[in-house]
Amino acid sequence: MYKHLLLLLLFVCACSYNTFAKEKKILVFSKTAGFHHSSIKEGIIAIQKLAVAKKFSADTTTDAEKFNLSNLKQYAAVIFLNTTGDVLNPEQEKAFQAYIRSGGGFVGVHAATDTEFDWPWYGKLVGAYFVKHPAQQFADLKVIDSNTISTHHLPKIWNRKDEWYNFKDISPDIHILLNIDENSYQGGTNGAKHPMAWYQDFEGGRAFYTGLGHTEASYTDPLFLEHLWGGLQYAMGIKKMK
Repeated sequence: MYKHLLLLLLFVCACSYNTFAKEKKILVFSKTAGFHHSSIKEGIIAIQKLAVAKKFSADTTTDAEKFNLSNLKQYAAVIFLNTTGDVLNPEQEKAFQAYIRSGGGFVGVHAATDTEFDWPWYGKLVGAYFVKHPAQQFADLKVIDSNTISTHHLPKIWNRKDEWYNFKDISPDIHILLNIDENSYQGGTNGAKHPMAWYQDFEGGRAFYTGLGHTEASYTDPLFLEHLWGGLQYAMGIKKMK
């Protein structure tokens, strides 16, 4: 009897997640407790336009009080759009952790790795932490896996201008999509294996991160927006990455 009840409970939980995933509703979170990127405004506008074009809903907020279980459960994914610093308190962290473990999705854009340094679980979710960056400049991105919904449209060598992060605590569990060629610019410190975009299934949920997105110009770049849309579809659970 208890076995049947457990199976029923698991089925109900799965149906609940599938329901809000099919609603295709996301939360864009852009709170900053450190550096504030001027491109956040352009990023929000671009995601809202993407929502109209792709027929999903996008709520936006800088209010960490939105990170409670009753609110988060309506979203298929949460985007950390150039967040910085300590943006969630312990109770909000617990709610977000429970959301991911219940099948929710996470998308980190650029400074999402410059966030929550004192919360090791978040570091594992996002996949790495920011260390430093050189001046903005052009560099070559190498597509490691072109058979994904986030990279299929990209040239094998993608030359673009952005702010290129160096990372620490890079998770061995991430699936790397893009590497940056440190020979193509000045200031890289991660060596030959310097990831710049990746994804992973994580504790029942899904996480996608792109180190691109510092510049305002990123949010009118069709290649970047398609890259972001691919990662968002994966995080929302509406398509597999490959």
